[in-house]
Amino acid sequence: MSNTLNPCEVVEALMQGISDGAWKDLHSWFSEDAVVQYPFALPLPTQLEGIEVLKKYFAAVSAYPMRLKTQNMVVHETSDPEVVVAEWDYDGVVTTTGKTFRVSNITVTRVRNGKIVASRDYHNHAVLAAVMGRLPSVETMSKGSAR
Repeated sequence: MSNTLNPCEVVEALMQGISDGAWKDLHSWFSEDAVVQYPFALPLPTQLEGIEVLKKYFAAVSAYPMRLKTQNMVVHETSDPEVVVAEWDYDGVVTTTGKTFRVSNITVTRVRNGKIVASRDYHNHAVLAAVMGRLPSVETMSKGSAR
């Protein structure tokens, strides 16, 4: 992908790729050593490091019986020219059941030379897990997060 895009354009292009179902190409928006964090992942926070891990992650997500369409996207520039904050909704459908849903999201993303180098993605993982029939119990989640 072009490195002439600014951080807002990179994040918008990534979200368009998700809407288009272009999962096999999404890793190309990330740097070789990118770090993506999902602090609200269930049952535990998750961190993905490196392009190969991201490729595997996107391949796994592409197999989910789900389609996502980005809606209501707003990308905010920050005082750091590499960092943007994006907020949007996914309108989704579970392809095996036809069940529809909406989930809200926010990311804080650092883009350098047209590539995402770091992102903290805040999705409502409870909604995503529930529509996929994989909502972990509160007991399981509390055991994993005790420190």
